[in-house]
Amino acid sequence: MATKEFPLEPQEVKPVYTKYRRIHTPVPVPQSIELLQTLRELEPRSMGGQPPIIWHHGRGATISDPYGNTWLDFSSGVLVTGTGHAHPEIIKAIKEMAEQGLYHAYCFPTEIRLRLIEELSSWLPAPLKRVFLLTTGSEATECCIKLARTHGQNIGGDRKSILVTFDNSFHGRTMGAQLAGGWGGQKSWLGDLDERFVQVPFPDGFRQQDTSFEIFEKSLADKGISPDDICGVMSETYQGCNATIIPAPYAQDLRKWCNKYRALLILDEVQAGFGRTGKPFGFSHLGIVPDLAACGKGISGGMPLSAVLGTEELMGMYGPGEMTSTHSANPICAAAALANLQVIKKENLIDNVVRMSPMLEQGLRRIQETAGDKIGHIDSIGLVGAIQFTSPGTTDPNPEMAWEMVLRAIQKGVMLFAPVGVGGCAVKINPPLVINEDALQEGLEVLAGIAAEL
Repeated sequence: MATKEFPLEPQEVKPVYTKYRRIHTPVPVPQSIELLQTLRELEPRSMGGQPPIIWHHGRGATISDPYGNTWLDFSSGVLVTGTGHAHPEIIKAIKEMAEQGLYHAYCFPTEIRLRLIEELSSWLPAPLKRVFLLTTGSEATECCIKLARTHGQNIGGDRKSILVTFDNSFHGRTMGAQLAGGWGGQKSWLGDLDERFVQVPFPDGFRQQDTSFEIFEKSLADKGISPDDICGVMSETYQGCNATIIPAPYAQDLRKWCNKYRALLILDEVQAGFGRTGKPFGFSHLGIVPDLAACGKGISGGMPLSAVLGTEELMGMYGPGEMTSTHSANPICAAAALANLQVIKKENLIDNVVRMSPMLEQGLRRIQETAGDKIGHIDSIGLVGAIQFTSPGTTDPNPEMAWEMVLRAIQKGVMLFAPVGVGGCAVKINPPLVINEDALQEGLEVLAGIAAEL
């Protein structure tokens, strides 16, 4: 997560003129300083954590400011714009729905909601069947928590109410989502924590070297928790603080364990879904299907929309009007999401991710080799990668180095968001799914050059 603000003092930089990048002003742009300062004065401090670049318009895998500068976008707006910026099919869908005269419908039925749900249903493996549309990823994970708790109460009474999640996990910024998250610092505002939210080590092979499922069972036993009291286990398919997907054998053992103890298996696919990993969902790599999946970000290509995907049984626990959302399936957002999902299929973007994935992995290895022991760990799957800067020979985070890489990347025309993860040491690389070989290679070469300078 961002823990500081980027400076607003303009820095002279070497001009950049390539097919995908154009930097011809100081960074940040002097004309933008007043606007940026006003934002910092009027908004909460928390909104000042991203690079001081005014986003104005984009196209495909690039993003531009109002001053003639263009960046190769390795952020996808935090893994949202999978189909790129300003995709004509998504713009067309938004315009047509607005021109129809409908931009809000609450929970009243609409044709566009039906069409989107039908499209989403075509992506689902059994036994996932029903789709509940919401607005944000936090809403989706909160809904999953609610369903897990309810199911636990239905089959085991109040005792079966413990939700197991993982260290260093992130499930959103609302109260339930942060209780479920694995970041102690994000929970300090809560005061007394709910002991029914329990974290265990995530099998990332870096901070948790032992990736065997025995660690899961041992961690629960060490905490004195009976498996019979657990209503559900929720995990990101890969954690937002890195890009390490759950090992398939671990996931399969977890699926069996949940079946044995009648606990729901919930996968947070907010980042991983809809092609980002080179398959329809992140869990498509694991040989399992969860009972519930929370989706967002890449589902719509840029509009606020999320979804919970669930089984017939779980989605039938609440009656009419008992589980709704004011902006659920907002017509314009639904139209954009439908177009986005259709573009992913029509343009074979998942196939493109599979083609680009080895190049991203090789590029990250080159960056690590160039930086030497400044980088403790790299990982990638599909078109999401992570570089973790650490003190040499340790897992201790080195956030200053990560922030320096992001700052220099911005100055050289590669758009990244602020460092995330443990201690703010991880630089995420997440280009749109539409990126081509030339653009990806160019951006990776820029980052390798920066790594050599650090």
